[in-house]
Amino acid sequence: MPRIALGLSYRGQAYQGWQSQPGGNTVQDKVEAALSAFADQAVTTVCAGRTDAGVHALNQVVHVDAPVEREPFSWVRGTNRFLPPDIAVQWCQAVPGHFHARNSARGRRYRFVILESAVRPALEAGLAGWVFRPLSGEAMREAAAHLIGEHDFTSFRAANCQSPTPVKQLRKIAIEQRGAYWRFDFDANAFLYHMVRNIVGCLVVVGQGRQPPGWMADVLAAKSRDAAAPTFPADGLYFVGPYYDAAFELQAHVPAFDWLP
Repeated sequence: MPRIALGLSYRGQAYQGWQSQPGGNTVQDKVEAALSAFADQAVTTVCAGRTDAGVHALNQVVHVDAPVEREPFSWVRGTNRFLPPDIAVQWCQAVPGHFHARNSARGRRYRFVILESAVRPALEAGLAGWVFRPLSGEAMREAAAHLIGEHDFTSFRAANCQSPTPVKQLRKIAIEQRGAYWRFDFDANAFLYHMVRNIVGCLVVVGQGRQPPGWMADVLAAKSRDAAAPTFPADGLYFVGPYYDAAFELQAHVPAFDWLP
């Protein structure tokens, strides 16, 4: 069977995360049902990164061993006919048989969007986090610098994380403000369960002046979840997507990138 890769965008608010569950209300369940309906045969997917309930994706990548021959554009348009409005296939590309959506990824990227406002968001509800106290970009960038590199991120790891090791390489944290919105961009070889949300929780504490920037180094060194701030809500968290060797020629940019703050 030919192997194909597909790029997916979705809003996570209505679903119980990516991974299939008995109730069927997950993104994977909806995507596999749509693919199976289009192919008129059972289709299963392997994703680049499992997202939690309420987490969105801009360019989630999955691979499929296609049971039928179709042109790439047919997989896109045909599958989208059977998907709900908040999930859409953005692109399809033939890949070699050794390609694996998860294992072939060289890294993964996440984005967190937060609204700084005296009142809670309405139009952006679920699509942006919210803080009502002003944030200091300078303080948060100074704190974030302590996390760059390869470290034991146990302090930012959820209790039920299944990763075999807490050691990850965090390659980049970029923090910028656009009007009332803050954008936090993360790039790492891999992430622990709730790692981004836990880091953002700590950055917000520093940004609001409740802890100094150097506190982040103490949290990292403690290797204890109790040392960190509470987990920030999932609202505003986007899985930007994985990236691969250029030889696979997979699309890394989708239109959703252009309008996010």
